[in-house]
Amino acid sequence: MSRARRWGGLLFIALGVAMIIVDVTIVNVAVPQVIERLHITSSDAQWVQDIYTLVFAALLLTFGRFGDLYGRRRVFVLGALVFAAASVLAARAGSAPELIAARAVQGVGGAMMLPTSLSMINAGFRGKERGAAFAVWGSTIGGTAALGPLLGGWLTTTYSWRWAFAVNVPIAAAVLVGTLVLVPESRGDDGRRGGTDLLGALTSALALTCVVFGLIEGRAFGWWHLLGTDARIAGLTWRASISPVPAAFAAGILLAVVFALVERRRARRGMSVLLDLNLFAIASFRNGNLTAGIVSLGEFGLLFALPLWFQNVRGYSAFQTGLALLPLALGSFAASGFGAVLGQKRGPLTVVRLGIGLELAGVAAVGAVVSPTTPWWAISPALFVYGAGVGLATAQLTGVVLAEIPVSAGGQGSGTQSTTRQIGAALGVAVLGTVLFTTLGRDLQNRLADQHALTPAGAAGIVTAVKQSAGASIQALQATSATADAASAAKAALSDATQWTAATAAAFLLLGLIASRRLGPSTVPARDFDEQ
Repeated sequence: MSRARRWGGLLFIALGVAMIIVDVTIVNVAVPQVIERLHITSSDAQWVQDIYTLVFAALLLTFGRFGDLYGRRRVFVLGALVFAAASVLAARAGSAPELIAARAVQGVGGAMMLPTSLSMINAGFRGKERGAAFAVWGSTIGGTAALGPLLGGWLTTTYSWRWAFAVNVPIAAAVLVGTLVLVPESRGDDGRRGGTDLLGALTSALALTCVVFGLIEGRAFGWWHLLGTDARIAGLTWRASISPVPAAFAAGILLAVVFALVERRRARRGMSVLLDLNLFAIASFRNGNLTAGIVSLGEFGLLFALPLWFQNVRGYSAFQTGLALLPLALGSFAASGFGAVLGQKRGPLTVVRLGIGLELAGVAAVGAVVSPTTPWWAISPALFVYGAGVGLATAQLTGVVLAEIPVSAGGQGSGTQSTTRQIGAALGVAVLGTVLFTTLGRDLQNRLADQHALTPAGAAGIVTAVKQSAGASIQALQATSATADAASAAKAALSDATQWTAATAAAFLLLGLIASRRLGPSTVPARDFDEQ
């Protein structure tokens, strides 16, 4: 295959990855208009956001392996079709159940595309070109995650929330045509018989669903005791005094054990497996996944807190918030070319550690300058550095994780790596969200205690309103002279909470940097596995 065709195909693979990654963040901006136009509850709105991540994370491993067995391009293209069809359904949805169901199907399509995109790159590029291709893939993920709020803000403000979904249709069509024309089919053959590992697929999907559900919903439902009188879960009501979260974690752990036993039993019999557990005997794969998971704890946590701060403290619109976050995307894209060249000269491990270090520095700098009066341009340099770090670390760490994985097991390796990152990101958002809102409530309560004009009950009501609205009620407080001082206190408290959130994210990144020390030079082969 010619060089021009390889890189042309990579362009459409990256476009497909951009589409599914943007969809994680673009909906966050559209949700307020969805609530208003469809008259849905806040609980339903939360599921509109969460169901995509839940289904997406649960099926990455399954579809990564299916790509090995049935063709990576085939699964990728089918995923684009599923994603486009689900986007049409979401754009035409007239009720919460319709929209939630469409978002779940989008998650299926996204899970078909992400691991197969990586395994197609792993199979189609060799040597120095592989590092550059991974750089494009990694920068696409980092950059488009930050572009989601900008695109979502523009579409919902200029047109309608429905365009946040409808925009996927022409993109998916381009991905479909470009991939079929330029990307060759590839698949793995491990020489085993025994058909598709359906039991492994079922147990892994259910285990990941339970774990990711617990991580996403822990703050909403309570980590142990149920918050409120009952909890609505996809239309069902949980009325026990204990939160459903511990039950979800317990079920997830049990199912994970069953999955491991199923895989070992099938492997001993020479049958096809969803995940060959012997891959974890490869040091670069095992330690690389560990590092990727830890880094993911803090990598995108800032994108959870900063939009809330920009809109509710600084008073920016959704579109203005997207513009303020644009330096992060620019930094990520700018790092792609630089990272590939540096990786060829100094090796991928140097680039991984440099990238994590830049992320750490950028996050810490954001936390240091955030205040109720900080303008957007004071944060831009730190966001650019942070984005450059994401672009460097994501791409090269992916290369390290897959360096010694045979191409025949590329889907398994890609699916495992993607799943590790998703679980790490979900855990990071759960922890950082808890830090943000716990700190916000405690700090605001202390600040309001000094305002003698407020009764204890009045102060408690303001704290509850600010926490439950994630700061959105601050603007209403500011509009009334009687609560203007409380609004100022809330802005200061949310700024302090954002600082603590950034500090926690930086701590996770520091742990990831320390973990990367286990990735010694001997774990990265000098040449491709399949050439040895």
